[in-house]
Amino acid sequence: MVRVVFMGTPAFAVPSLARLATGDYDLVAVVTQPDKPSGRGLQLAISPVKAFALAQGIPVLQPPTLRDPAAVAELAALRPDVIVVAAYGQILRPDVLNLPRHGCINVHASLLPRWRGAAPVQAAILAGDQVTGSTIMLMDEGMDTGPILAQAALAIHPDDTGGTLTERLAQQGADLLAETLPRWLAGEITPQPQDGRLATVCRPLRKEQGIIDWSRPAEEIARAVRAYNPWPAATTTWHGQALKVLRARAVAEQLGDEPGRVVAWDGAPAVVTGDGLLRLEEVQLAGRPAVPAAAFVRGHRDFVGSRLGE
Repeated sequence: MVRVVFMGTPAFAVPSLARLATGDYDLVAVVTQPDKPSGRGLQLAISPVKAFALAQGIPVLQPPTLRDPAAVAELAALRPDVIVVAAYGQILRPDVLNLPRHGCINVHASLLPRWRGAAPVQAAILAGDQVTGSTIMLMDEGMDTGPILAQAALAIHPDDTGGTLTERLAQQGADLLAETLPRWLAGEITPQPQDGRLATVCRPLRKEQGIIDWSRPAEEIARAVRAYNPWPAATTTWHGQALKVLRARAVAEQLGDEPGRVVAWDGAPAVVTGDGLLRLEEVQLAGRPAVPAAAFVRGHRDFVGSRLGE
């Protein structure tokens, strides 16, 4: 039976891991990022991949870095025939890439070479892409630059958020992995080089990216609201408090007021932007539950007329 090591960390990786844990492979270990402090109490939290592996009785390794020769030696001792990677969180060096005879293959949430990098789902929504997809790639030393083994396209829905699109891509990527891995191991696939001239790159998400700049066009802000839901969330301030905008849509309406001003439009609150209005549909004040924007206005009569982001 083929010996497989799986590397992954977030919820996106769990469906792919589940496909490998069905008994068709000898899943000898799961490698995931170390437990991290989380929440107000900063209690150590395990990754979704670790939680799944422990529930299935799969051995778990959590090296702080794969640059450590001891960590590489521990991997080598597992004698993997192939390493499968899905959102692990580190670029693999040659001493790891060269361990398995069938190489290291990666489940990536975009149609490479578009959106190489750590946040392809959010990048696709921010750019206004209408189609994204999944890629199974043979890894090399670069960042998502290896040759392609298989791809599948996926339409981006107008109401997709970073969260919903990630979930759909996670399932699609797992399906594509299940189809591709046996064919790759059987020698039925010829890797296809990427066209680097078509490459686009996205950076890891940072919390400050969620801060809304009301001078930007409403359509651009609406895409950010979708892309950054659930994290880092599109955020502004109101009376000195953080206010998350969880759902909103752009309106091609021009009002002669300063960006950030809240107005009443078509029975709902909207915010003046650099180009058009952003109609608020769901918001969340710091420390409070998320509510429909109309309900928020009923509870905060001074919201309309105020200026956000001051």
